[in-house]
Amino acid sequence: MDKRSLTEQEIRTRFITPAIKAAGWTDVQIREEYAITKGRIIARGGSYKRDKAKYADYVLFYKPHIPIAIIEAKDNNHTISDGMQQALGYAEQLRVPFVFTSNGDGFTFHNRNSEGSNRETILSISEFPSPETLWSMYKQYKGIDEKQEKVITEPYYVERPDKQPRYYQLNAINLTVESIVKGNNRVLLVMATGTGKTYTAFQIIWRLWKAGIKKRILFLADRNALIDQTYTNDFAPFKDKMTIIRHRHVDKSYEIYLAIYQGLTGEGDKDIFRQFSPDFFDLIVVDECHRGSAKADSEWREVLEYFKSATQIGLTATPKETKEVSNIDYFGEPVYTYSLKQGIEDGFLAPYRVIRVLLDKDAEGFRPYLGQTDRFGNIIEDREYNITDFDRELVLEQRTKVVAKVVSNYLKAHNARMDKSIFFCVDTEHADRMRQALINENSDFVKEDERYVMRITGDDDIGKKQLDNFRDVSSRYPVLVTTSKLLTTGVDIQTVKYIVLDTNINSMTEFKQIIGRGTRIREDLGKVFFTIFDFRDATRLFADPDFDGPCEQDDEYMPDENGNIHDSDSDSEFVREDPKDYTIDNDSESGKRKKYYVGDVEVSVLKQRVQYIDKNGKLITESLTDYTKRNVLSKYASLHDFLHVWNSAERKQAILDELAEQGVLIEELQEQIGHEFDPFDLLCHIAFDQPPLTRRERANKVKKRNYFAKYGEKAAAVLDALLDKYADSGISNIESLDVLKVNPIREFGTPQFIVNKIFGGKEKFKQAIRELEQELYVA
Repeated sequence: MDKRSLTEQEIRTRFITPAIKAAGWTDVQIREEYAITKGRIIARGGSYKRDKAKYADYVLFYKPHIPIAIIEAKDNNHTISDGMQQALGYAEQLRVPFVFTSNGDGFTFHNRNSEGSNRETILSISEFPSPETLWSMYKQYKGIDEKQEKVITEPYYVERPDKQPRYYQLNAINLTVESIVKGNNRVLLVMATGTGKTYTAFQIIWRLWKAGIKKRILFLADRNALIDQTYTNDFAPFKDKMTIIRHRHVDKSYEIYLAIYQGLTGEGDKDIFRQFSPDFFDLIVVDECHRGSAKADSEWREVLEYFKSATQIGLTATPKETKEVSNIDYFGEPVYTYSLKQGIEDGFLAPYRVIRVLLDKDAEGFRPYLGQTDRFGNIIEDREYNITDFDRELVLEQRTKVVAKVVSNYLKAHNARMDKSIFFCVDTEHADRMRQALINENSDFVKEDERYVMRITGDDDIGKKQLDNFRDVSSRYPVLVTTSKLLTTGVDIQTVKYIVLDTNINSMTEFKQIIGRGTRIREDLGKVFFTIFDFRDATRLFADPDFDGPCEQDDEYMPDENGNIHDSDSDSEFVREDPKDYTIDNDSESGKRKKYYVGDVEVSVLKQRVQYIDKNGKLITESLTDYTKRNVLSKYASLHDFLHVWNSAERKQAILDELAEQGVLIEELQEQIGHEFDPFDLLCHIAFDQPPLTRRERANKVKKRNYFAKYGEKAAAVLDALLDKYADSGISNIESLDVLKVNPIREFGTPQFIVNKIFGGKEKFKQAIRELEQELYVA
């Protein structure tokens, strides 16, 4: 038998797998084709595709939750060490210490923990190490003793076989448990919104609880909604061992306690947490620890200091690090970080595109003429008002209407009027004006159900009652929701597709939390990416180096004693029935600002630009045409080079797919320039300044040349129909056999009949398609 004639799969089946099993590894420990990532989602106009997911040929688990080795296999035409760099990349992601490659002749063994000359060695096919050998090496390097091993090997909770932790969740769980058994009592875990922090926390608690080293646990959050959601969903397996602290008198017979900070603190006898002895809890998990608990003099920190003997784990998507406030000062450096950028890259979080809209008054500012009054007769203070003043100091009423119109027109044009959307406004009063403007722009849908547009703010009880419906994926209404601060965090709305920013955002933490409202994926419900409308240049923060790192947060972004985040300016002066009460004299004893309302100043769109994420996860800041030209010219130096590759390609779609991987966004170009143009024409026009033709013009030119005459009557008719299909929907359709299943082509017969009977076989049919393409793209 010649090994070189075998496929990679045959090498694996005949040589590699038997060698692993001969070393003592069981079927349960061996995972083949192990999925690491899901494949980055690439949004293309109104559709999407996924990049290839990352799969390791083999991942070996010492225990079901402890991946310990990776094996990359190649066929025997490769050397024994080929694929090592690829495998090391997988090992870095999975935090796996031992890496192997094989072509069936033997193994190359790379020990990532070794610092000596034997870091990478060659083993014969019969020398693959046993599970006990690798585990012993792992324990020795990590300094794990017998007592620690008992905890580290405690399995996580398995609800069902198809629900296993993702690789980054497994990393977070294992590294946290390992850190705690090593004696660390303060642990920080940083995971982006939408990546399953609470599920990860549950698995950590479960393992420590089951191992018996943490017997009484307190889970702290700052929102009632978060506690209720946690109790019902992720923590449900604790069953009757768990309770929520809601009243002043606590039952100390439970093992797992859930509470909001505010419910535990207060003055005098209201300090409920003092009913517990300081050493009552073995473990405290602090959710969203970037908020109050990070501040040294906060009441929330008082709770943590009181239970200082307990191990404390901080969870956050947005660590807080300023001169006054520090997570790291309290919890230490993160044991693990999984960022929004990495989540999008891996395909576990939804990517986004940004539509930046610049309004004329935002760019130019507004200054009243001498003695100008607002619509309530108040003389407007003479100064220049800019975007930071609008809707806070001065209201240009037409501006709110323009924002509502721009977004509503976009939703109408893209058949997206039932897509859930959140409008973030300056304050609750601005959110109410936005609600009214959206109602007027969408009166037809509001007529069907008044909940189509709702304001959900902290001071609006009717709106807050719709929060569960907005969150419920099975509920149609509400659809368009206006808010200020209430929905920035703690609300898991999985199907939000549009986030509208019409508020000034300077806090990186708030920005991250707002963007996090859209990052969840529900592929089954058609939610795979989201769009951000930016009317205040808030998305400039994407370029900030701190976007995926430590950042600061302002104090107004803090929950009250009921676990609600205050909406800006939700004080009574902004919610009275008389609109005149909104304007408060600057010189009054209250010292609160005056807000002017101007209704007769026209506002218009100065510029609107769509921005996308490039292949490196960065927002494209140059124009799409410039970006495309630069990418195409980096691959094809001249028009001649491009035409040569295009005309010689068996499938044109393969070139388009390759360009897409390089960052060229064909669908977005068609959306901006015109869907009637072939990608070939768009690329030639943008990169090489060639005049473009529409698909219909190219198809008509082919028909005029009487190209079909050399074919039989039926074959010519099929090709003519394919040409019409190309004119309608592009080259990719005629390169797929599926096109033979649609009208009017299906009227000629089944795909098999068309290919075999009308064209005389598959090769002749493929040749006819190639010739048709040559005619389409003839110079």
